[in-house]
Amino acid sequence: MSFIDQHAGVFGVEPICRVLTEHGCPISTSTYYAAKNRPPSPRAVRDAALDAHIQRIHAGNYSVYGARKVWQQLLREGHRVARCTVERRMRALGLQGARRGKKIRGSPRVGWRLLNLEG
Repeated sequence: MSFIDQHAGVFGVEPICRVLTEHGCPISTSTYYAAKNRPPSPRAVRDAALDAHIQRIHAGNYSVYGARKVWQQLLREGHRVARCTVERRMRALGLQGARRGKKIRGSPRVGWRLLNLEG
């Protein structure tokens, strides 16, 4: 749909649909217009509302919270949502929590030897 939207001003909807159909991507103009005029699904509406809450919680916690903690915060705020839904929306929004890892440690002598490789 977005391809047709981008090029409809130059070529028109009907010629684009005809060429797409000839090249193995069948779509009729009536299908295009029906999809354009269709209201968003309940899931899309809920996802849009949930996205704002997820972004607010994630940004409000220094972008450290992952899906599990964002989900727990949503439950505390009274939003009934599944954790897998929060994971799916965070992936779609490109949000990711901070990952823990081991700190690199070494003895002072190891560092001294690395600095003085010539000697």
